[in-house]
Amino acid sequence: MLSSVKFIVKNSWRWLGILLARKSDLDKISVFYGFDHIPSLHEVAQGGIVKFQRMQHVLPNTARHFNLVYLVSSMHPPDWAQLLWLSRRKRIRLVWNQDGVGYPGWHGPGWERVNKPMAEMMHAADYVFFQSRFCKLGSDIFLGKRQGPWEILYNAVNTDVFKRSLSDPDPQHLVLLLGGNQYQYYRLETAFRTLAILARQRKDVRLLVAGRLNWMVNEAEANGRAKQVMSDLGIGDRVEFLGPYTQEQAPGILQRAHILLHTKYNDPCPGVVIEAMACGLPVVYSESGGVPELVGKEAGIGIPTPLSWERDLPLNPEDLAEGVLRVADNRAKHADAARQRAVEFFDLRQWLKRHYEVFENLLNQ
Repeated sequence: MLSSVKFIVKNSWRWLGILLARKSDLDKISVFYGFDHIPSLHEVAQGGIVKFQRMQHVLPNTARHFNLVYLVSSMHPPDWAQLLWLSRRKRIRLVWNQDGVGYPGWHGPGWERVNKPMAEMMHAADYVFFQSRFCKLGSDIFLGKRQGPWEILYNAVNTDVFKRSLSDPDPQHLVLLLGGNQYQYYRLETAFRTLAILARQRKDVRLLVAGRLNWMVNEAEANGRAKQVMSDLGIGDRVEFLGPYTQEQAPGILQRAHILLHTKYNDPCPGVVIEAMACGLPVVYSESGGVPELVGKEAGIGIPTPLSWERDLPLNPEDLAEGVLRVADNRAKHADAARQRAVEFFDLRQWLKRHYEVFENLLNQ
């Protein structure tokens, strides 16, 4: 109770400060990302915050004197409603970046509550970026069709930092990477079972698992369950857990692997897939969500799966294992295609340029 009161008092002063602050001159873009502090690249972050990490070097976060608010649906601030009201009161431009939505299969009961702030902000915004065609589809169905200006702008990667290793990271093994953050158990279990199948055909296959094992409240319990499954499958000596990582550490982690194994169903526009491709990692993935839009035809192999909003559909590990073997047989070609696609379509410079153009245009209207 006391912590809730402190939050209200603290943020009331924050809203008052924003309301009374001088609005920046219109000839200069001053952006507020909804949070007083945006982590640096050497701090652990995930989701929408990563976008702000990359943007703030070009457009620094301005928490008081700003003329534009830029928010991402996957990491919007808890006081979004007050911020929206204050922005409208001061005629500050609002740009909204729409990721995935809440739906029954992913969220379970209560998914409507997840969508409420997204719907309100998306329709109130002066401009909307949808991260993929799949994001636009989900938004149309669960948030309602956007009437104002919008475009599809995929996530991006710094291809000067995320790049291919100069040499084979492990010539003695075929190394798979399960990236991101392991907040859904089925993703980890599917990867384990895929590895077990591959291990019966290749003695050299290994799996790196990045991020926290946090599908349970008690991470120690989650770790125990993971180790038990590994033991049951006989793959305990083939798995290495890397834990959470920063954006500074991410390229080095990706460069340790040969193939990204992406087991998430209906992933809207995963940054880890784009980062992996920039590092020359082909992707074997669930052909669902926005991932097929990212990988294309040559940068990996998708395992076909139907679209469902009612439940998540984990892939058959047999199919995933077959996909891994197919990519491994022609890995050099797939790796070249992955790197080329990342540079051509997802380079950070173009992404930042497009944001700057939209921001400038809105402020000059």
